[in-house]
Amino acid sequence: MTEVVRSWLRQARRIVLLSGAGMSAESGVPIFRDAQAGLWANFRPEDFATEAAFRARPAMVWDWYQMRREAIAKVEPNAGHLAVAAFQQRHPGRLTVVTQNVDGLHQRAGSPGVLALHGNIAADQWLDPARACCEASLPGGGQPPSCATCGNLRRPAVVWFGEMLPQRELALAQQAAAACDLMLVVGTSGLVYPAAGLARSTRGKVVVVNPEATDLDDAADAVLRGSAGSLLPALLGDG
Repeated sequence: MTEVVRSWLRQARRIVLLSGAGMSAESGVPIFRDAQAGLWANFRPEDFATEAAFRARPAMVWDWYQMRREAIAKVEPNAGHLAVAAFQQRHPGRLTVVTQNVDGLHQRAGSPGVLALHGNIAADQWLDPARACCEASLPGGGQPPSCATCGNLRRPAVVWFGEMLPQRELALAQQAAAACDLMLVVGTSGLVYPAAGLARSTRGKVVVVNPEATDLDDAADAVLRGSAGSLLPALLGDG
């Protein structure tokens, strides 16, 4: 089946790669709900991933995200990330990366134009709409940083529970899914919407790459059992 999928990829003019947490886990990034350890072992990740939690305990939530940022900074893109980026460099414009991951590993591997549906954990944004005073100067060095004039807080630029996905990225992802000839669904359970809906709405072929069964297997034209690091170099290589 790998050779069949390779032939589909060679023929496809437009390809979308939809990646999830499993692809990052292969690099050593803890899956969100497995990230608790030490001081944080008595908390659920959901306790930190809401606006209400941040407003109630901004320093604690900020520290938790700092812990996550430090852990992610120590890992490297894996062979799967590198194979995707190398394919994009050889074939500009043919493959669009849509990711549910916030770790930036696709970007660090060299993939251009990544559509990060859940944001970027390495970046910050203002908690409340920025006023002129917020934009006039850099925030202070508190935990979390804040505007020295109005006190507006900086927060991680990730999508929290109950928040909408970034509309630009979602719209572009939907357009890419609608126009693609083939979608590679890599390292995702297929349970999180609207991302999983991209695979169910595309008219192109769907290929699931995952070590275990996913909720999108029934929508797939082919299912390849294995990791991104082992299968994507074989699928996307020109040899």
